[in-house]
Amino acid sequence: MRENRGFTLVELMVSMGVTMVLMGAVYMSLNAAQRHSSAIERKVSAQQDVKPALDLMSIELGMASYNPTTASLWGVSLNRGIQEATTSSIRVEMDIGPGGDGNGVMGDHPNEVIRFNYDTVNQYITRETNYGGAQPFLGDIPTRPRAIRVINNTLNIPLFRYYDGTGTDISATLPAAIPNIRRIDITLAVETEGIDPNTNQRRRLIYSTSVIPRNHGI
Repeated sequence: MRENRGFTLVELMVSMGVTMVLMGAVYMSLNAAQRHSSAIERKVSAQQDVKPALDLMSIELGMASYNPTTASLWGVSLNRGIQEATTSSIRVEMDIGPGGDGNGVMGDHPNEVIRFNYDTVNQYITRETNYGGAQPFLGDIPTRPRAIRVINNTLNIPLFRYYDGTGTDISATLPAAIPNIRRIDITLAVETEGIDPNTNQRRRLIYSTSVIPRNHGI
């Protein structure tokens, strides 16, 4: 008659060892997936802040000097459409009027005078209009936490660079060269507020675009 017997101690230990190895592999796989998902989430969150901001800056700076009522630029000065231009700030003016058709008067409607300024100390950008003071626009501030902070100063990257019609960088010759501006490059260097679990550091991203203020210099 065949004798029935259970598992030996060695068999149980081998079984437990295999189980622990499998559980460890599953844990490592889940942990890696979670870290990857967290990194993607931070990148997406940063893009949700930066991309709309960059798009709005491009549109508004591209409208500099817009004046549908006259053939020449305001009939006053080539500096009228772009009054301020530095590597960290810019002030543009336009005549869009109600309905966007212009009425020949600059600054009598909201958003006809717009200024962007980079606060290098607190690492955020403000947007100011002729109908209101400077408001937080991009970056993390105590009263309005965001997903990112603007670190152009940390990486020594100018927020704005200016070029003439030949493609020559004229940033160093401003404000005298404001009438010669034909292209504005915007570069936003940002880092995520949250720490990337894969590197234990904040993730850094750089976004850039070029703007042609077509009405400036006409």
